Amino acid sequence: MQSGIRMQHKEVLMFDLDGTLTDPGVGITKSVKFALDYFGIHTESLKEHYRFIGPPLTQSFMKYYGFTEEQAQIGVEKYREYFRDIGIFENEPYQGIGGLLDCLSRIGRRMIVATSKPKVFADRILEHFDMMRYFDLVCGSELDGTRVDKGEVISYALDKADIAHLSKVIMIGDRRHDIIGAKEAGIDSIGVLYGYGSYEELDEAGATLVVKSVEELGNVLLGRN
Repeated sequence: MQSGIRMQHKEVLMFDLDGTLTDPGVGITKSVKFALDYFGIHTESLKEHYRFIGPPLTQSFMKYYGFTEEQAQIGVEKYREYFRDIGIFENEPYQGIGGLLDCLSRIGRRMIVATSKPKVFADRILEHFDMMRYFDLVCGSELDGTRVDKGEVISYALDKADIAHLSKVIMIGDRRHDIIGAKEAGIDSIGVLYGYGSYEELDEAGATLVVKSVEELGNVLLGRN
């Protein structure tokens, strides 16, 4: 294995949600469009909003559309107006993810979800797709904007799960925020290319390992390499 990760020592697997366990592309981009329409900003393609998948929404509205912090907060509220009941389920698990989680569960791996998405939404998504049963813990942000930074979410999850040995944990995600958050928390990371991040993004952020597919991720996590 090019990274030198000793997977037999990784007893705790921490997963990002969007772009790692499920593909939320349709729901998130339509929710962003709904929010931008409120401000009179009309975009031609939903693909323009893929960059919103992963990072905290407030930061993305400010970065990509020059919103003030106050405008960004309104943008998040409008986003949730669409997402809460419609966009949340315009979403689907990546092919093979359910089987992988089942295999990992059977061999006794402890699994945690660490997402910048509000926990209340993450819980609904995992329950909807019958994946909640695989996870010991689901950690996310709060609706009031508390704990949206990925490093904070990961550190919170480590603390809440009472994990003493960081060498036994690995973070799996598709965007630079997942990788940087893992580094800030002192744990290894795997970047996945089937989500919304590029190899360059994940490599530059310092991913311990980058994999191309759910199948390759499974080979790594199950020690088949």
